[in-house]
Amino acid sequence: MAHRQRPARVEEKIDSGVAELVPDPDRPRSWTLLVNGTPQSHVDLDDPAYLDFEYIRRLGHVVDLIAPAGSPLRVLHLGGGGLTLARYVAATRPRSTQQVAEVDAALIDLVRRRLPPDRNARIRIRTGDAREILMRAPEDTFDLVVGDVYAGGRSPAHLTSAEFFAAAARTLRAGGFFAANLADGAPLAFARAQVSTLCSVLPEACLIADPAVLRGRRFGNLVLIAGRVPPPVAELTRRAAGDPFPGRVVEGEELRRFAGGAPPVTDATARPSPQPPDGVF
Repeated sequence: MAHRQRPARVEEKIDSGVAELVPDPDRPRSWTLLVNGTPQSHVDLDDPAYLDFEYIRRLGHVVDLIAPAGSPLRVLHLGGGGLTLARYVAATRPRSTQQVAEVDAALIDLVRRRLPPDRNARIRIRTGDAREILMRAPEDTFDLVVGDVYAGGRSPAHLTSAEFFAAAARTLRAGGFFAANLADGAPLAFARAQVSTLCSVLPEACLIADPAVLRGRRFGNLVLIAGRVPPPVAELTRRAAGDPFPGRVVEGEELRRFAGGAPPVTDATARPSPQPPDGVF
């Protein structure tokens, strides 16, 4: 029997350093995108509804639950990577209109050449700083804004402040949500401050994470969802519990206790998210 030759790893220089595309040995036409050695995205070209990364799967749950199944959404993605979540939205909610803000033009060129999205997907990519693109977005436009911008494994400081979250809230339609991918470890000071900061702007919120991350036992991702109306906590709880790596949903008084009275972050006090420990990825 003939064996299919495994695709070769791709390595290219981009504006922010070096990008690698590593083939997935278990899924044909699937790739993991790394930037400067840090995994950024997993893309399955044959099945864009397949979500490999834990935190992306949880963002996928948000996409699934904030509107009736199959109905189109207007989404703004702050941070592009391999366009994994945008592909998921396009596959599961046809006719959705999406914008992606990505500062690294060479990275987007690589993704377009090597991992081209479906030509019918309505995904418009804007090259530039995420906050500057957000500030130019019209009011009352998006059903979902996703914050997932990392540079050197850290979320930039200017994308963590109350002023930034207020700019995102301005663009949300009634009933819309902001979802942020946070990365933190013990003592979770960054995540606690982000909860306080986002809730000072959009008060109805919940947090999804691995229990070990919530307890500060390991560095990892936490997905924070907030809006002017309550997120679908009950269904998010059910789905997170059924994930391959089960997650917990924290909301209400428990979320306030998690924040621990951390003061909201402003532009004047903002700092990048913590540096991931060596070897965490």
